[in-house]
Amino acid sequence: MGLSSQRPSMAKALKWLGFVTAVWVQAISGNNYTFSNYSDALKTLMNLTQVQLNNLSVAKDVGKAFGLLAGLASDTFPTWLLLLIGSVEGLLGYGAQWLVVSKTVTPLPYWAMCICMCMGGNSTTWMNTAILVTCIRNFRKNRGPVSGILKGYVGLSTAIFTDICTALFADSPANFLMMLSIVPFVICLTAMIFLKEVPSSVTDSDISEESNYFNMFNAVAVIVAVYLLAYGFIGSLGHAFDVTFSVVLIALLAFPLVLPAYIALKSWLDSRDKVDVEDQSKESLLAPESMLNQEVDVVAANEEEEDVVVNGEVKKLQPALGEEHTIIEAFKTVDFWVLFVSFLCGVGTGLTVMNNMGQMGAALGYSDVSIFVSLLSIMGFFGRIISGTVSEYCIKKAATPRPLFNTVSQILLAVGYVIMAMAAPGSLYIGSVIVGLCYGVRLAITVPTASELFGLKYYGLIYNILILNLPLGSFLFSGLLAGLLYDAEATITPSGGNECYGPHCFRLCFLIMGGACLLGCALDVVMATRTKDLYKKIAVSKRSRSVVNGK
Repeated sequence: MGLSSQRPSMAKALKWLGFVTAVWVQAISGNNYTFSNYSDALKTLMNLTQVQLNNLSVAKDVGKAFGLLAGLASDTFPTWLLLLIGSVEGLLGYGAQWLVVSKTVTPLPYWAMCICMCMGGNSTTWMNTAILVTCIRNFRKNRGPVSGILKGYVGLSTAIFTDICTALFADSPANFLMMLSIVPFVICLTAMIFLKEVPSSVTDSDISEESNYFNMFNAVAVIVAVYLLAYGFIGSLGHAFDVTFSVVLIALLAFPLVLPAYIALKSWLDSRDKVDVEDQSKESLLAPESMLNQEVDVVAANEEEEDVVVNGEVKKLQPALGEEHTIIEAFKTVDFWVLFVSFLCGVGTGLTVMNNMGQMGAALGYSDVSIFVSLLSIMGFFGRIISGTVSEYCIKKAATPRPLFNTVSQILLAVGYVIMAMAAPGSLYIGSVIVGLCYGVRLAITVPTASELFGLKYYGLIYNILILNLPLGSFLFSGLLAGLLYDAEATITPSGGNECYGPHCFRLCFLIMGGACLLGCALDVVMATRTKDLYKKIAVSKRSRSVVNGK
């Protein structure tokens, strides 16, 4: 009798334990954004021009184009297999780069380094797809907070790696790459055991309880972000201080384990007090119809497909926004391509700053750019976690279309690029804050938006097609725009590379990227206008659920 009553709560504890391991994977899966931490070492070691260096970063981002394979696999194969593929690929890709930078082996040919970069970039698509698809399906009634938290920790991962490497290895590029290859592999092996796709919560009380638990995750994540930011500005105060910082950081990352432990303990205590399990089961069978209907997706419950009768047979036309779309059906909509291009303008320009921060800092006279890399990472976290939670609240209270938050982020991005183009004292600090914040908003908002517009059945593939904007944006804005403009301003060094110093090195690049963001802003306005009716229906559903809960 006790075991029977205990099972649902124990399953809930395991569900949250899986989410904790998902957070850990995301906290180490942002290795794709850390290129600036070792790009100078590669450039010097291989005597590369800026175009060649940027094309290495493009190869890294091109790896994400093969994320389509992960998207296809996510609809067929279990989560653990996706995590295994990603972790092994990252071990090989970053491991090869580590051997080169540490001078354990002679530099590989340029084409071979491109392949290694591509493998490292592709590894994160398997990890992110496994985590996002599984968790959004497990917590489908809280998509905004889930996306914000998971994408937020991706944003923090760069700062986590950077600060730990600074603390323990004195900014050694070789040791940094060693961490990028080994740590994600170990964490993914752990997540493979606990993270599984399970039924989403059905009752309103469970959905409300999930929201409260996500608030705890948000609070812990904010503490981690502030802690990392403080260390970034304080810097090293000696070996003992650095070791203490690292230990405390690991403890903060492990702290969310308290939640599944609490749920398991509560389950065990409750099982001793429950006497009549069968009566409880009968009560659940007689639950209000409004609760049982929560199994139906919010949007699907409010939208109906149009039917047409042809030769006596009922055939389905193009599904409406909010219904389940196949990838072909999504391609046929204007909304998909508006979302795709606006996403390109935001993430493509943001990636350019992340990939070129080493050279941007050097051009303005900074010998160490780690603080800017950390700022991009930490502010990216705040952009992700704030936009995910706030957008969910605004949908519920005012039926605010989620794409409207992308509109605001594009305007701020354009302002940030103008500030960086001015190259006034402190402009790189301000620019890093704005770019990191807005880049985070774009990622956190686009993920749940795609699921709300096109459904969850084929979400893994749709998500990875949208992520094609990362390699495409990297190629257009970083590989071509930034690389060619930099080389046009640079002078040849005796070793065969090139260098540029002064505000002129990236000024035109910043201004062009600002213009691209204004284009993206206009597209986001279009998207917000086209989806306002859909979000009104989603808001009605969320409000009715709150009424049932007495809120």
